[in-house]
Amino acid sequence: MAQAKIQAKMNEAAKGGLFSRSMSMADRSSRLLESLDQLEMRVEALREAASAMEQERTCLLEMIQSIQNSQEMHTICDGEREELTLTANRLMGRTLTVHVSVDTVRNPQQEDAMQKVMALIDDIAAKLLDDMESARKRLMALHAACVTDAASVPVDQKFQAMVISCALEDQKKIKRRLETLIRNIDNSEKTIKIMDNQKVEETEKTKSNGK
Repeated sequence: MAQAKIQAKMNEAAKGGLFSRSMSMADRSSRLLESLDQLEMRVEALREAASAMEQERTCLLEMIQSIQNSQEMHTICDGEREELTLTANRLMGRTLTVHVSVDTVRNPQQEDAMQKVMALIDDIAAKLLDDMESARKRLMALHAACVTDAASVPVDQKFQAMVISCALEDQKKIKRRLETLIRNIDNSEKTIKIMDNQKVEETEKTKSNGK
């Protein structure tokens, strides 16, 4: 009888121990899951910050190039222009020493689509100097495929399908690159017009002096 009671108490204790261990494991699992959730938010914040730094780097390079090709740079004296050019080159060099990269996780379909999109844009960029006006129209059509409000610009449907097949992060990068190329063309065209106007003015002055 006494032995039976002892055995019953041992069984109850064993059950209680198993239940306690089970609760302890659940608590630990919950704490670990909470920690991972917090880490995930920090990882995403890190990626967003790095992506913002990528964009800032691109923006800085573009602004420095814009100053180098600006109208003001062509209307100041040689000494000042030389000093400003040296400063701009120094800033360009320092900016280029900053390397920030955010890799995008892609499945095979997204990887293939991204490679095709970048190859197409690279091909247009390589031919910019041959015909800037034609390249600008082509880039505008590609950019229209990346936005919902494309206005009156014709949309490249084939390119749009490729962009949709890309990862969301890549879609944003594609749009930003197209915008940068279009701005660079606009800035280059302004510089060419300024230089052409200066040549006309110099020619007219030469003719006037000849008279």
